Order: sequence, then C-alpha cells, then structure tokens
Amino acid sequence: MTSFLTLQQARITAKIAFFALFLFAPLLNIFRFDLDLGHFIFFGQAWTINIDSILHGGGDSVDAAIKIFVRVLLPGMAFVAITGWLIWKYGRIYCGWLCPHFSVVELINDLMLSKLNRVTLWEKATQKSQGLLPKLTVFFAALSMAFVWALGLLSYLLAPQALLADLASFDLGFGASIFITVATLVFTADFIFARHVFCKYGCALGLFQSLIWMANNKAMVIKFDRARAKACRECESYNKHKPCDQACPMRLPTRNMKRAKFTCTQCVQCVSACNTVQKNNPDGGLLKWVSGDEAVSVDRPASKYIAEKIEFKEVK
Repeated sequence: MTSFLTLQQARITAKIAFFALFLFAPLLNIFRFDLDLGHFIFFGQAWTINIDSILHGGGDSVDAAIKIFVRVLLPGMAFVAITGWLIWKYGRIYCGWLCPHFSVVELINDLMLSKLNRVTLWEKATQKSQGLLPKLTVFFAALSMAFVWALGLLSYLLAPQALLADLASFDLGFGASIFITVATLVFTADFIFARHVFCKYGCALGLFQSLIWMANNKAMVIKFDRARAKACRECESYNKHKPCDQACPMRLPTRNMKRAKFTCTQCVQCVSACNTVQKNNPDGGLLKWVSGDEAVSVDRPASKYIAEKIEFKEVK
C-alpha cells in the first residue's frame, strides 16, 4: 500500500509540474510560436529553417534540403518514434500523468463530487446538494480554469510579457479580447458538461494513443484478478457504488476487458480505490498494473476465462 501511495504522489507531482510548465513555458521562452516574428522560439533561441537566402537565390537546393532535414524532418521523426514507442508500451500514460486538460478534468471531478455528490451532471447524485452555493462554486471553478487555459494558449502566440501587461491594464486588443472571451466560454462548457466526452471522443491525441495501445496486446494495462472475484462481490455488497469504477475519471468499467477500457489513461486511481477497500485483506487489492504475457489475458471475456479454468481442473 505504501509503495502505491508513493506512485500516486508521483503522478500528482508530475501533473502539477507539467501544468506549471504548460503555463510558464511561453513566459520563460522555453517554447512558443511568435506571430509577430513568424517563427518558433525554443529555449530562448529562434527555431527557423533559415533558408530565406536560398529562397531569394543565395544558395543551392542541396543546402536547403540538408537544413530542412536537420531542422524539421529529423527532430520530427525522432519525436514520433520516441512518443510512438512510449504509447505502444504504456498506452495513454501522457493523459493520466501529464495532460493539462486531464488535470482540470480530475480537479472538476473532485470538486463536483464534494459539492454536488456526483462526478458528472449526467450521473444521479447520491444525495441532493443544498442551496445554490455548491453549483456556483463548481461553475466559477470551471470558469476560472477556462480563463487560465485561454490565456495560456494565447501566450503561445503573442509575446507573453506584453500580453500580461495589456491584461493588467485592461488594454487588450480586439483580436486578443475575442480569443480569450470565446475560448473561455468554450472551455467552461467543456469543463462543466463534456470534459469526459471530449477526452474519450474529441481529443485527437488521445484517440491516437488509444489506437496504438490497443494494437499491442502486451502493453501495460489494469488487470482484474478474476480468480478472487468473490472478494470483489463482497465489496459490492457493502458498497452500492463500486469504488473502483467511481474512482475512474473517465467513467470506465475498470474490471472489464481491455477493449472496454479503450480510453484508459493509466491514472491507476481504480487500483488505489480497490487497495483502500481491501486494506485488511492479506492478499491485497484485485486490480494491478500488468504488461507482457500477463497483459494478454486482460482482453479475454470472463466467460472464456471461466471455461479455461474448468477445462484445466478437469485435465488435472
């Protein structure tokens, strides 16, 4: 149990650190695209192909091809290769451990659960919340995070220092004002009504990760110990709402086969919930991370697993 809590703490630390990086990367000139200059800035340096002289007849095509390969194609291929391997092996671990949007999803989940007694507006509350204050708290939290997101995204395109100065003096230009207003409204609606739906079906990066992950039947996945299902049934008898499923930010059937958990973000909160319920069980929780040959069985239906167990007993 202690080691797992350390893992969850590491995940939360990684989320906070990456969210801070997301917000401060433009301000510190770590990475952004400057619309005025017309090129990327990477760790304070201009990141350009630098073929202007060639375009104006000052160089040859070989030199241009080398610069394009070294400055664009090679970094791009290296990035795709490394991220592709990580996704193939670990699935949507970026979503659960780093993604700034998913950090807000979990934040609003926790706030909505504590204030409205449900994780999404589409679920039935365990008990009715009293008064208007809980609803307003959730709304203003979503609105505040939406504004932070809108401002953060705009800082990747405009000079961050000038943008913050204009914001402080209420002197934003027309274009910046429209962008922040529209983006804030869109993100507010997303965070309140559709954050899980967006992560499941609207995020191209998330779907891309899921497709690669599903193609590897030995990739890391959450496995349910079917042989000890009785302990799980006992848990359900005392808990009307299954703790493992309730803990999942994506609202997935955590004990089901891999294909039913297509959008799993590897946040392992279901494992944490199961370990908490089974803390007095000497065998521990029934959910765990597995990979390799052990992960292959996760995508087998329970009926096939039971049939195999019966056949094994008969042979024995």
